[in-house]
Amino acid sequence: MNNKLVITCCFLLFLLISCSKDAGTSGGGGTPPTPTPPTPATIAPPTPLSFYVVGYMPSYRSPSALADNKYKMCNVINYAFASVTATGGLSLAVPTNLVAVQAKAKTYNCKTFISINGSTTDWRNMAATASGRTNFIIQIMNLVRSYSLDGVDIDWEFPSTSDGTDATYTSLMKELSDSCHTNSKYYLSTALTSGKYVGSYTNAIRDELLKSNYIDFYNIMAYDDFSTSVPYKQHSDYTLAQVCLNYWINTRGLSSSKTVLGFPAYGRPSGITQSGTILTYSGILSQGGSPLSDSAIVTAGGFTNYTVYYNGQPTAKKKAMLAKNTAGGIMMWEMGQDTNDANSLMKAVCDTLGRAY
Repeated sequence: MNNKLVITCCFLLFLLISCSKDAGTSGGGGTPPTPTPPTPATIAPPTPLSFYVVGYMPSYRSPSALADNKYKMCNVINYAFASVTATGGLSLAVPTNLVAVQAKAKTYNCKTFISINGSTTDWRNMAATASGRTNFIIQIMNLVRSYSLDGVDIDWEFPSTSDGTDATYTSLMKELSDSCHTNSKYYLSTALTSGKYVGSYTNAIRDELLKSNYIDFYNIMAYDDFSTSVPYKQHSDYTLAQVCLNYWINTRGLSSSKTVLGFPAYGRPSGITQSGTILTYSGILSQGGSPLSDSAIVTAGGFTNYTVYYNGQPTAKKKAMLAKNTAGGIMMWEMGQDTNDANSLMKAVCDTLGRAY
């Protein structure tokens, strides 16, 4: 009798333990818990800046050569460059300078982008296949995350309808946009040819990009309209700025808020070679050029007393006001060519815009 009681008690205890385990693994009533679904990623542009003030900082410039207020004048610094390689890879120039630029920009609440350039051949070969574009975009995003950057600037000069790269450029930008805009994390900008000469380069920028949210803003290179055979030609006058904005905004339908007008911090001669004769704005002033003029007599590249054409402060101010009234930003190539004193072109721009620095 006692043995039967013991066996019965053991059996009941076994059932009780088994039920307890079932209840613990099934969430109580024997029904498995419903897993919480992951939050789906959204693909949307980041919050746009109210007005873009963009400065390019090339890798060959020492970050310490720029006064601190230069970083304060801009809200975007494009570090130039990381480059497309012949094998479709990505090569970053002087990583230590990027680290220094990013740290200084962050101190002054300025966003840092990596600007990507390369030869026409390397761009074309990399973008020709879906796998080539995918591998390249993976490298871009790894670089952006590794250096805690804010965005990507594509400086492909230039996709063209003449070789089919208009199609591969479009695919690259759309695919890169998806990666940059995942959860509205990173900005994406691109360089545009001036728009003065309509043809294979301007037509390569398709409406499906211009009239969509794939690209956050476009940097128009409204300069380098020079001639080695025609004298007395200004390479970046005020009229060129007007023509460029009119083409991209009014003719092509690019949103004015995404249109950024570029201007140069360097001068070019006209009617002679450009080799060794191009001078920085600061270099022009050091030879006696005036910050209030757009031309000066200089000596360089084996040429004596030739005329170099540039943008002085009055023209920089006019362009800044033009951009303020009709576009979404202004851009300088490049910051290291400017002065750090009262003659600074970027200072003239910010004074016109009412931007504190």
